[in-house]
Amino acid sequence: MNNRQIFDQVSDMEKQIGELYEQLGDLKQKLSSLLEENHRLAMENHNLRNHLNQLEEPKKAETDTKMGKKVKIPSEGYDNLARLYEEGFHICNLEFGSPRRNEDCMFCLEFFDKTK
Repeated sequence: MNNRQIFDQVSDMEKQIGELYEQLGDLKQKLSSLLEENHRLAMENHNLRNHLNQLEEPKKAETDTKMGKKVKIPSEGYDNLARLYEEGFHICNLEFGSPRRNEDCMFCLEFFDKTK
């Protein structure tokens, strides 16, 4: 292999690396916009939940006081744990945070039963 062939190979590799770098930049830009949109939607969802809770609270309290009931409203922490469980993670104290492998965990489900 002579010097010219080596130089041509290095030039080709440099061109390929440049193209890959451009592709990486495009992917990074798309990921950034997806992350921003996800954050915006999460905040909108949070605000809508708060607004919905504020609208339902007086009606629910009025109904419950008429019936003489005291109802415990799930907290935001409970909602976060439920979301984690739905995303496929354990929320039980035995395996908290580890993936569930698409199967229900009786310990996690018992946590939901306790909070009702």
